[in-house]
Amino acid sequence: MAAPRKDNVKDIIMNTTEQLLDNHSLADISLAEIASKAGISKGTLYYHYKTKEDILLDITDRFLNQQWNDFLTWVDNKEKDTSMHRLIKYVIERNVQLVGPRIQLIFESCIDNSEIREKLIERYTQFQNVISTKIAERSGSENADYLAWVCLLVSDGLIIQKNIKNPNISLEDFIKKTDSFVESFENLK
Repeated sequence: MAAPRKDNVKDIIMNTTEQLLDNHSLADISLAEIASKAGISKGTLYYHYKTKEDILLDITDRFLNQQWNDFLTWVDNKEKDTSMHRLIKYVIERNVQLVGPRIQLIFESCIDNSEIREKLIERYTQFQNVISTKIAERSGSENADYLAWVCLLVSDGLIIQKNIKNPNISLEDFIKKTDSFVESFENLK
């Protein structure tokens, strides 16, 4: 008798890999381990993915698409206060809360995985453009591009601090102070 067919095999593989990445680097995980933890055969895994990097790219797409959709839903909600300081706070806060595979992506990009680096740069550019557009809508600022990059760079720095468990920085306090700082400039207008 054949084993029952699993629906959404790619989702199962991605979810399993994400769980493994919580405690291991991509280099420390084997495709055989992913298959075993996912409860599928290696052949089934190889049918869907040839490399671990392919899985990471799909995880990245899924994660960044969700982040993108969440941002657009939030920023376009007319019932919410999406003023510039709240927008900047939202971007930084969400990026730090929803780390997902970002630390792995940054690492893989830094160790010369050109495919992942290109995908990450493409997504950074997309996020920067939409964040910049939304900042400009709220402030008319010619510095919108710069502020969008500041949001993304601050987020990455905070993600690193969170992952190294730096006891000398409170992410929550840093985000609150950033919000207050931006709000004070916003109120000067």
